[in-house]
Amino acid sequence: MNMERTVERICADELVDLIKRPGVLLIDTRDRDSFEKGHISSAMHATTGELERLLFQIPKSDPVVIYCYHGNASLVHGQMFVDFGFEEVYSLNGGYEGWIHLNGGARNGRLFAWLADHGFSGVNSTLDGDNTPLMLSSRTGNSSIVAELLVAGARIDARNSDGNQALWFACFSGSLEIMDLLIASGVDIDNMNDNGATCLMYAASSGKDAVVAKLLEAGADISLKNFDDFTALDMASSLGCLQLLRQAEKQPLQYSESGI
Repeated sequence: MNMERTVERICADELVDLIKRPGVLLIDTRDRDSFEKGHISSAMHATTGELERLLFQIPKSDPVVIYCYHGNASLVHGQMFVDFGFEEVYSLNGGYEGWIHLNGGARNGRLFAWLADHGFSGVNSTLDGDNTPLMLSSRTGNSSIVAELLVAGARIDARNSDGNQALWFACFSGSLEIMDLLIASGVDIDNMNDNGATCLMYAASSGKDAVVAKLLEAGADISLKNFDDFTALDMASSLGCLQLLRQAEKQPLQYSESGI
């Protein structure tokens, strides 16, 4: 009987359940450009050389899932981990292309149709002004597309030619739902654009009370100043924004006085 261990092949549906487990390492071995255009959420990119280093860096008890373009190279890479003594090694059948077509079906089809309709070649491609799909969908308040882009690996740290990130456009549209999605994904709340302005400054100057409240709740820094030396409080254009920012300004002092 042949007891030689091999890489276990899994389908897209199985991967959905597998990556929910703690400690699972999901590795994308495609070229960097393809990875940047779109990848499975939570995946890390690794070249062949980086894979060899990982053999010595991660515990052999950690489950490892590898995917490539179509599911062929990942079998070869996965066997390296098996031969090195890793207990659980998986290869995604069909690779990334299979994931796109099989996982979510109509949902992913809708995303890629939206990308094509708006002239984008991938989830991290850009149009004039270096605007990304995540920025456009945030600006137009399309929360379902924003959610799908984030799952597909859209970069939340991308900046356009003005230095703005997707959160700026979510503030522009006033979509608290999209703001929640971006904040939960780890977007830089205090990103300063090329004029030194933050989302909080913009929202305050536009009189967007609900947006200001959401940003403050998420921990936006009220002390930051733009290149003209103005803070968000200085720019507040509505009574609601002014009250929210004044209250936030007093909170650190209240904590200090109470000894907390």
